[in-house]
Amino acid sequence: MHIAMIGSGYVGLVSGACLADFGHVVTCVDKDAGKIAALQRGQMPIFEPGLAEIVVNNARQERLFFTTDLAKAVRGADAVFIAVGTPSRRGDGHADLTYVFDAAREIAGAIEGFTTVVTKSTVPVGTGDEVERIIRETAPGCDVAVVSNPEFLREGAAINDFKRPDRIVVGFEDERARAVMSEVYRPLYLNQPPILFTARRTAELTKYAANAFLATKITFINEIADLCERTGANVQDVARGIGLDNRIGGKFLHAGPGYGGSCFPKDTLALIKTGQDMGAPIRIVETVASVNAQRKRAMAGKVIAACGGSVEGKKIALLGLAFKPNTDDMRDAPSIDIVEALEAAGASISAYDPESMEQARPIMGNVAFCNDPYQCVAGAQALVIVTEWDAFRALDMKRVKAALAEPVVVDLRNIYRPEEMRRLGFTYASVGRA
Repeated sequence: MHIAMIGSGYVGLVSGACLADFGHVVTCVDKDAGKIAALQRGQMPIFEPGLAEIVVNNARQERLFFTTDLAKAVRGADAVFIAVGTPSRRGDGHADLTYVFDAAREIAGAIEGFTTVVTKSTVPVGTGDEVERIIRETAPGCDVAVVSNPEFLREGAAINDFKRPDRIVVGFEDERARAVMSEVYRPLYLNQPPILFTARRTAELTKYAANAFLATKITFINEIADLCERTGANVQDVARGIGLDNRIGGKFLHAGPGYGGSCFPKDTLALIKTGQDMGAPIRIVETVASVNAQRKRAMAGKVIAACGGSVEGKKIALLGLAFKPNTDDMRDAPSIDIVEALEAAGASISAYDPESMEQARPIMGNVAFCNDPYQCVAGAQALVIVTEWDAFRALDMKRVKAALAEPVVVDLRNIYRPEEMRRLGFTYASVGRA
């Protein structure tokens, strides 16, 4: 099949590369000429394990192309995916659909013959209806079917998620589109992932509901962690105890500094706004978003407490800045709130992250960025582990202790054992463990 992918950001690039790896001929489109030129040279705009190899290999085999010419990519395509950004709209929190609707208008001007237009971007309920209206209004008489096919990609594991999905959700209103989408995902038939065909609006809501539920699990275990600290319980054992119940499951039950990233913050907010607009407020999700925002700021208080109640004039070393490991994504990362609060309390910050420091520099103008973890901790009054990169799990803690001005470690990801850290002579604080 010939596929056009409108938008070459995280979702568009991963989806386009994987579809090309299935054997389809895919053209990824973006308005950013610099990004397209870099991709044509094999340079990735994002860090995602395994992505560069797939992009380079499929480009070499002439199954994956990059262009700024949307019309050329759309003409003759069997399916056109819209994978542009839908950030929170400034001022009210609704999803900003400007890029989606602009793409729909441009696509309408280039369609030839029957074409399936697929919204891959995360969009509120009813967006597919508006996309179809825009296309038909822009190009009266065009033969088009609009489909919702939400993505369920985890940053850091996106290639595996696309190729071995738990499920594929397709919302459609035209049987011809169902046939097209079945062909798009036919290469996955050996893996036999369930393909859930639904009404278009159902598919749109499924994406938001999934992310809100996962955000709720994270926030729930974070609040249980606070209770564990007060009662002397161990949140990791509590999480295991409830996670072994197959009705609950163990995923997303890892206590920490709160969720961030490109999806959960904006998607929970967009779902909240949709519920309010429809007169069906989702109060659980409203509470989740509020508690998570408070938690990220509260983590700085945990650091201040571990430093004896004040960080005025002290150097604090942060290991990990990205919102999760195996990505360079800084969007709504807990580290941002932590740095802001510690600096407001009078601390100076040094930081190290294996991948995200270039993205962090414009956000954290006063932070001293370091070349490795040991340079980062040198002379600091406390070490704070913010992101659980594998490289931080086996640090030479004797070397860390010797480099620190004071042997204080605040482990916001619980990657070290309290008894071992005490044995090494650290003042050690973690999350949800006495």
